Amino acid sequence: MENPENIDRMTTLSQVMKTLAERGIHREFRMNDRCEMKFENSEKIYQPTELTILKTYRFEGDSNPDDNAVLYVLKDDAGNRGMIIDSYGADSNYPGQEFDEFLRKIPVLDSDEFNF
Repeated sequence: MENPENIDRMTTLSQVMKTLAERGIHREFRMNDRCEMKFENSEKIYQPTELTILKTYRFEGDSNPDDNAVLYVLKDDAGNRGMIIDSYGADSNYPGQEFDEFLRKIPVLDSDEFNF
């Protein structure tokens, strides 16, 4: 039976990204090939303690495990907000352990502001 509370809930990565963009969040935090986390169009290199995860969204493909993705909404100590998008499972966007270890060290707030 369908849950009426979830009828209007966003279920796709593109829906969540569109809503985040409407709220001014459209830039990404990305780990480069030297395992440095940077904010899009910035040269600042972040440590995990300088970031906070505000919300985590997980998406699973109905028929294809390659469609699995996770989106993290983050803010830095200066108040800049952005996101990290990663496919998960065997096809992560970030090979190696460094990305996972970095993420595990970021404090999590889980803000209600992003419950949509």
